[in-house]
Amino acid sequence: MDDPKKLFGRRLRLLRKIKGWSQERLAFECNMDRTYLGGVERGERNISLMNIFRIAKAIGVPPKALLDFSNLDSEDS
Repeated sequence: MDDPKKLFGRRLRLLRKIKGWSQERLAFECNMDRTYLGGVERGERNISLMNIFRIAKAIGVPPKALLDFSNLDSEDS
């Protein structure tokens, strides 16, 4: 089983890229530090529930969309 932090990071990266945003843009929209979000995307950070909600709001998806790992494959890395 994959590490949940890595799965979350892959899902976040996928949704961010679908939106056409850089990490810098996402950080701006969420009012978060870019290096923090980079760590989240790499699976190095254990993100809080509050930050999941902030990111979801910024990219316009329900929070549960960030936890839907069902369609991730090796190409999303």
